[in-house]
Amino acid sequence: MARLDESLIAGLAPFRKLDRAQIREILDQSAPRRHDEGAEIFREGEEADRFFLLLDGFVRVLRTTPTGEQVILRHLPPGQLIGIAPAMGRTTYPATALAASESLTLAWPVRLWSVFIDRYEGFAAHTLGAMGQRFQDLHDHVAELATKAVEQRVAACVLRMVNQTGRKVEGGIEIAFPVTRANIAEMTGTTLHTVSRLLSAWEKEGIVESRRKHIVVTQPHRLMLLSGVVG
Repeated sequence: MARLDESLIAGLAPFRKLDRAQIREILDQSAPRRHDEGAEIFREGEEADRFFLLLDGFVRVLRTTPTGEQVILRHLPPGQLIGIAPAMGRTTYPATALAASESLTLAWPVRLWSVFIDRYEGFAAHTLGAMGQRFQDLHDHVAELATKAVEQRVAACVLRMVNQTGRKVEGGIEIAFPVTRANIAEMTGTTLHTVSRLLSAWEKEGIVESRRKHIVVTQPHRLMLLSGVVG
């Protein structure tokens, strides 16, 4: 892969306060990696020997329950740090990261984590902010599972993916990465049958368009009402 240009990461939150020489130093210590859709970037429980920056694509973060079921926790967009086990004082990855679409990451040896924290202004603050947001998202997700009806959970899940990654297309807003009905079932604690039934009903009502691995929301306001959000 060709030598990466500083402009590639200069505008991203962890590096915005750094000068060109510092960014060059960071890039020269990185290892670019391409990941096919569905490829595992790191696995829950493995030694956290690297941390990553997601440059392009989307990452699906999931954990395995004690009974062996996989639960999707979140999807992360480009520009996010992932695999940041050292920020939690861990030596192993707390979750598995899969490429939800073809993706590109930069990887650094975990020994550089403390160096980055000490040397590069803004890196530590961004990490703390990102951790705080992810914990808040997890709290909201648990509360949603405990308090909302199934239709509200599924609507809220689709709406969240649209808000985080949506791109305008003819007829509505499309979730920017491939997502299956099984994925949505895992995110909402329900069954594939229920998700399929709800999406089919919403299609008939003109709220969404669903085709293989792609969902377009054609009436976001109605989806908000179904999710229990008043607006």
